[in-house]
Amino acid sequence: MTQASFLDKLANYIVNERQYSFSDIIIVLPNKRAKIFLLESFKKHLKDYFFAPKIVSVEDFVQEISGVRNIDNVELLFEFFEVYSSLTVSDKRQDFEQFANWAKTLLQDFNEIDRYLINPDYVFSYLKDIEVLKRWDLSPNNTTEIIDKQLEFWDCLPNYYSKFYNHLLEKKIGYQGLIYREAVKNIEVFSSMMKENKVVFAGFNALNQAEEKIIQHLISQNKAEILWDIDEVFLRDTHHDAGLFARRFKDQWNYYNTNQFQWIVNEFSKEKNIEIIGTSKSIGQAKIVSQIIEEKSADLSIDNLSKVALVLGDENLLIPVLHSLPSTVGSLNITMGYSSKNNPVQILVAKLFKMHSHALKRNSESYLFYYKDVLELLSNPIIETYVNASDLINLIKKNNYTFITHNRVTSLKEDRNIFFNIIFKKWDEKPLEILQNIKELLLLIKDELNHEKEEDKLVKTFLYSIFKTINQLMSYCSKNSYVNSVEILQSLYKQVVDLSEVSFEGEPLLGLQVMGVLESRVLDFETVIITSMNEGKFPSGKSNNSFIPYDIKREIGLPTFKEKDAIYSYHFYHLLLRAKNIYLLYNTENEGLDGGEKSRFITQLEVEKRNSHTISHRIIQPFIPNIAYQSMEIGKTELVLQRLKQIATEKGFSPSALTTYIRNPIQFYFQRVLSIREVEEVEENIALNTLGTIIHGALEELYKPYLNQFLSVNIIDQMIASANNEIEKQFKEVYKEGEIKKGKNLLAFEVAKRNIYNFLNDEKKTIENGDAVKILGLEVSLERYLDDARLPYPVKIAGNVDRIEIRNAKLRIIDYKTGKVEARSLQLKDWTGLTTDIKNDKIIQLLCYAFMFEEKAKDLEVEVGIVSFKNMKSGFMPFGIKEGRELDSKITSDTLEDFKKELIELILEILNPEIDFKENV
Repeated sequence: MTQASFLDKLANYIVNERQYSFSDIIIVLPNKRAKIFLLESFKKHLKDYFFAPKIVSVEDFVQEISGVRNIDNVELLFEFFEVYSSLTVSDKRQDFEQFANWAKTLLQDFNEIDRYLINPDYVFSYLKDIEVLKRWDLSPNNTTEIIDKQLEFWDCLPNYYSKFYNHLLEKKIGYQGLIYREAVKNIEVFSSMMKENKVVFAGFNALNQAEEKIIQHLISQNKAEILWDIDEVFLRDTHHDAGLFARRFKDQWNYYNTNQFQWIVNEFSKEKNIEIIGTSKSIGQAKIVSQIIEEKSADLSIDNLSKVALVLGDENLLIPVLHSLPSTVGSLNITMGYSSKNNPVQILVAKLFKMHSHALKRNSESYLFYYKDVLELLSNPIIETYVNASDLINLIKKNNYTFITHNRVTSLKEDRNIFFNIIFKKWDEKPLEILQNIKELLLLIKDELNHEKEEDKLVKTFLYSIFKTINQLMSYCSKNSYVNSVEILQSLYKQVVDLSEVSFEGEPLLGLQVMGVLESRVLDFETVIITSMNEGKFPSGKSNNSFIPYDIKREIGLPTFKEKDAIYSYHFYHLLLRAKNIYLLYNTENEGLDGGEKSRFITQLEVEKRNSHTISHRIIQPFIPNIAYQSMEIGKTELVLQRLKQIATEKGFSPSALTTYIRNPIQFYFQRVLSIREVEEVEENIALNTLGTIIHGALEELYKPYLNQFLSVNIIDQMIASANNEIEKQFKEVYKEGEIKKGKNLLAFEVAKRNIYNFLNDEKKTIENGDAVKILGLEVSLERYLDDARLPYPVKIAGNVDRIEIRNAKLRIIDYKTGKVEARSLQLKDWTGLTTDIKNDKIIQLLCYAFMFEEKAKDLEVEVGIVSFKNMKSGFMPFGIKEGRELDSKITSDTLEDFKKELIELILEILNPEIDFKENV
């Protein structure tokens, strides 16, 4: 049999027990959401059509009594700034960003003071006296400017409050506390105007002083009654926080001296299956939620899924949970406060602000966009598919733009659309026009959304939230002339977003119910899943965002974290009250942003376990395979073998390709067989390989005019004189539009210059010492077929060598290295394992060059070696066979024959269909 909920009980009471006329009843509930569920309960008790009684939330009811309209936090902050500006002389007035930092906290204190009907003058004078006492031993000469300003601030608080209060009252608008204070003032008039009306307050727990006075007055006039929903377990236990407020009202209200306390229920002690599940991190909880709901949805229809409540202890878990929900969830209803700071559309708008404000700060005339700002914005998933900006992205990457001018961006005529134009339109107009641009962008995104898709419905909700925020900003900017720059507008936007929330729409009576803790008030569910049951999350902890210290709050009757914990406690236990299946999820990790120890509520449940409760506790950790990582292995299919033959016979294996295979066969497969290259990215700081390209290019251009002639000191001096210009030219050719005149890139530029100057000076010294040097070739392309009976077909070896020269009648093949190379890494004792050890990669490269040039060398003695720019003192370092202490650097036909044997073995392995490409890890 289905257990009756509190709202079912309330509907039955109104219909069958009290026989009120529906037209005379006003039912006041803690929140608006419960109204729809109460109407559904009335339908169960009344089969015919009927005019429903008036059902309102307590806030709407109090607002009606007060005659003051409630405004949201954003509008409230704007109104307060207007008052603050009128009370503060211009030279002491803070800008909106500074003001908002403390005003948001002060508004919360104003709200609490009014809700609890505390005398504001008493509170503010008390706070001022405390500040003065802290510095009672300071003479006027010893105070600082900061101390004086702080005391002046406390002096101003009574004036801020009274002027702000009256300012709002004149406009008939206000914050919750003001409305409550005014309602208390008006309650007698309101009560006298009530004729046959009867007010039923139902499902309340904690009440502030204003609510208590209003309710008690109406009860005393026999115009209202109040129906609680408290379990006798919590009411009887004097130490249980869930019953703290109910016990207090029962003991302190005069009404209960002669009247019964209604309703005390006995639901908590009934049978319940409670599963406590620990897992690591938020994503772990989201996955477990999905598993639980999948199990439940398999047993329940969509209608019955509405009896399942998913209560998120941390709002940040909403998006991971929504993405993890199983496909069996046909519909859901989200009712919770979700901060606009985490709104994906807000992140898009924030990036737009960031890109344009950075562009203006760098150079307002040429309007320089920073490439990261541009790429971040264009890669945002909300607009990525709509903005056709591939040509801009390619231009930035190809030309290595660190900064790109507005003119260059707008010169891209091809495939530009209205999205592109709005995003990159200059923000040199008034803030109101900037906001209009953003508004247009949001409307364009809305028009592109597919409103039938669930993901797009969610984006639409996020979109609408920011659309409202932009509209509020537009309204405010049109009234206030001080918002006259992008900086002020951006600051204003940040403050407003901090106060905004996303409101979700859904079908409340159908599907899975996803909600926050406060949204669960009065409602009952058969299955309850609560996440983030960690200290600091559920309950939220002892955070005190207030100017009023704890001791003063206690003394003057304002709620402290003790009362707030009691409110959380009641909400938690009320969720469990009529539930049959309960799942409590918590994060097992103590560290990190979402970490913390297990909630005290879980421990309390375990310690105070009822006989009828079945409590199980388990830890679920992510599946970790026995093998953390399995190396990749790819077989050689017929197509792969055809591709290898094509490379071997047409393009050829380069020395670097061969060494890539030795390093990692999988890398060879991706790069050479599949021709997959790394994605081109902007180099904000010059990479080592780019620096190497620049040095190689500069040396090639410097030596090129003097090919096939003997070098002289005079020639080298001419090279040194033109080196600086050549290096700069190479930087511009290779690094494109990248910045080289500042920061790390300037250092790289100087390193390149130093390396080339050192190289040329060493060259000059060798010539001065009598070396005869003739350059035969620079960046020479070499190739040669390796034809051997052991190979299935002749294999081409091809590659580029940096420099070939004749020095003192010897032929030298030289490879430049910008990294550090030691001479010993080019020495070989024997040929065993040459092509199996990657430390021999430079030897293999050099010998490949020697093999390719062998026929052209003729009778000249040949040496191959490396010049390392980070080891310039070693000069030319030749490859050599080391026998004892002697090094033989001469490349003979025997040397090349030995090398060819090893090379053939390596190539046979590459071409062997039985040997897979296997990743080296």
